[in-house]
Amino acid sequence: MTLISSQEAIGKLIPQQPPFVLVDKLITYETDCIIAGFDIPEQHVLVEESGFLSEAGVIEHFAQTIALHQGYDYALRNMRPPVGYIGSVKNFEIYELPRTGDQIHTRISILQRLFGVTAVRGEVKLGEKIIAIGEMRTVIAKETE
Repeated sequence: MTLISSQEAIGKLIPQQPPFVLVDKLITYETDCIIAGFDIPEQHVLVEESGFLSEAGVIEHFAQTIALHQGYDYALRNMRPPVGYIGSVKNFEIYELPRTGDQIHTRISILQRLFGVTAVRGEVKLGEKIIAIGEMRTVIAKETE
């Protein structure tokens, strides 16, 4: 069962806006885990002419899955979702690029949270096939007033 599949609702939980959104479903949420999905459209800034989502698109989808976890977590606490940045990417391997029309799912497990830095490990799947794995750190931006 999908928790959220509305583009409008997803847009309130992540800082990215069209045409740069690469998550369209919140499938599972737990305190230390999330599964998010994305139906790859034909027209997207990170879809190559060949019809494949680019490597940058796969990595950004992974990062936006983290952002969706943080945004949903903040929303559950009645707080405005934070803006964050990719701090580092580690041991990221892409085995296969998905095509337009494919639906990918990414499962992220949180390894550590400390002082606004979140370290995760995750995998991107196309059906039951793992097409990418890796680790990432994201950093929540400090608000400036």
